[in-house]
Amino acid sequence: MDLMNLFLSVGIIGGADGPTAVAVSGLPLPALTVALFAVAFILYVYIAKAVAGKKAPVAAEAAVTAPAVVAPVYTGPVLTGVEDKEAAVIMAIISDKTGIPLEKLKFESIRLMEDK
Repeated sequence: MDLMNLFLSVGIIGGADGPTAVAVSGLPLPALTVALFAVAFILYVYIAKAVAGKKAPVAAEAAVTAPAVVAPVYTGPVLTGVEDKEAAVIMAIISDKTGIPLEKLKFESIRLMEDK
């Protein structure tokens, strides 16, 4: 008797009194198929959980160590000694003289220079 015939002829199930031998060869084919798929599914779930459990800490460490990149927000030029209306006129004149649209220009600061 080879191993495959032994496997198909006897199965062991757990009972209230302990392991019990049951003849598997007498069960109909759909019952065997459902039992095999159930065992395969349970193994798949356990293996998937084990693999996911090993990968999760690596992803968590990478998320913690990666620095957050914050893009600077342009709030307009810093005005020193110049009022808002004067700064607007200066920006309009520079835009007109250079031919560059105002929305493409970025002014860092505008300040009043004293005559010496």
